[in-house]
Amino acid sequence: MTDLAVNLVFQLLQMLLVVGLAPLLTGLVRKAKARLLRREGPPLLQPYRDLARLARKEAVVAEGASWLFRVAPYVVLAATWVAAALIPTFATGLLFSWSADLIAIIALLGAARFFLALAGLDVGTSFGGLGASREAMFATLAEPAMIVIVFSLALIAGSTQLSTVAAFMASSAVGLRVTLGMALIALIIVALAENGRIPVDNPATHLELTMVHEAMILEYSGRHLAVIELASMLKLLLYISLIVCVFAPWGLAIADAGVGDRLFGAVVYVVKLGVAGLMLATFETSIAKMRVFRVPDFLGAALMLGFLGALLLFVSRTLK
Repeated sequence: MTDLAVNLVFQLLQMLLVVGLAPLLTGLVRKAKARLLRREGPPLLQPYRDLARLARKEAVVAEGASWLFRVAPYVVLAATWVAAALIPTFATGLLFSWSADLIAIIALLGAARFFLALAGLDVGTSFGGLGASREAMFATLAEPAMIVIVFSLALIAGSTQLSTVAAFMASSAVGLRVTLGMALIALIIVALAENGRIPVDNPATHLELTMVHEAMILEYSGRHLAVIELASMLKLLLYISLIVCVFAPWGLAIADAGVGDRLFGAVVYVVKLGVAGLMLATFETSIAKMRVFRVPDFLGAALMLGFLGALLLFVSRTLK
C-alpha cells in the first residue's frame, strides 16, 4: 500500500475509533459511579443498546416544529464528530492533521451549541427556552476561557495546530510551567461545564429547576434523540481526548511512524480513556452539584486562571 492509502486508512480508523468508543466511555463512567455508590449499575454496553433502541423508534415531531428542529441533531452530530476526529488520539501527522487546529475545534463546538440552542427554541416550549438561555449564558464564559487557554498554549508551543502542540508537550523542552498547570485546571472546568457534568449539571436527572442540556432536547424522540445522545457522548470523549493529547501525550505515535507504533498508540489511548473515565466517576461521586446561579462564578474561575496563566507567561518572558 502507498503512504497515502496507509494514512487514509489510519485517518478513517481514528474517525471510527472515537465514535465507537464514545458510548463505551459513557457506560464506564456510569458503571464506575454505581459501583462507588455500592450499586450494581448498568452494564458497560448499555449505552449501545439504548442508542439502538432509540434508533428503531419512530421520531415524534411537534406540530409547530420547523425544518430546523429535524436538521439540528444531524448538524450537531456532524460538527462534534468532525471535531473529535481531528484531535490526535493515537498518532500525530495523520492525513487531515493540518486541519486539526484548536481554533477550528472551538468553532465546530460553537456551531454545534448554536444549532442545539436554536432547536430548543424552535418548538416554543418553556423548558426549551430555559435550557437555551442557560446554555447561551454559560457559553459566554466557556468560550472566552477556551480562547485564553488556546492563546497560552500557542505562546508556549508556537502553534495552535494540535499535532505540533502534542509533539512539543511530549518533548523535553516543555519543562515545568505554572501556565500549563493553570491551563489544565481551566480546561477541566470548561470540560465539566460544556458536558453538563457534576458540579455544573447532573446528566442522570431531569430536574426542571437546574437542567440545561436536557431541557433543550426534551421534545426529541426516536432516531433524533439517538443522534443527539451520541453527539453528547462524543463531546465528552472529545474533551477528554483534548486534555490527554495536550497534557498527557505519552504513547502518541509521531508523524510517519510505523503501523506497529500507531496500533500501540491506539491501545495506550484506550487505556488513557479508561483512566480518565474512572477519575471522572470518582470526582462526581465525591462532590455535590452546585446551584445554577453559581455556575458563572465556576466558569469565571476558569477564565481568570487562563488570563493569569497568560499574564505569568508574558511576565516571565519579559524578565529574561
